[in-house]
Amino acid sequence: MTVTCTRCSQPAHSVMTFVYAEREVWLDDASVSRPDGYPLCEIHANRLSPPVGWTLTDRRSPVRTLFVDVA
Repeated sequence: MTVTCTRCSQPAHSVMTFVYAEREVWLDDASVSRPDGYPLCEIHANRLSPPVGWTLTDRRSPVRTLFVDVA
């Protein structure tokens, strides 16, 4: 089963997670299992801006994979 972006129907490449106590937004690779996160495609992840007063921490790998394991 392919995980799709929360905002569109494209395949998810990243997972967005909120850390409310720290006022942080984390972006992780989709390969990281985060059941409390929101899947995002690459376009929406790259456009993401945190709420005012929050910090965005991009923890995605700098090298993007060309192929995703569908198994």
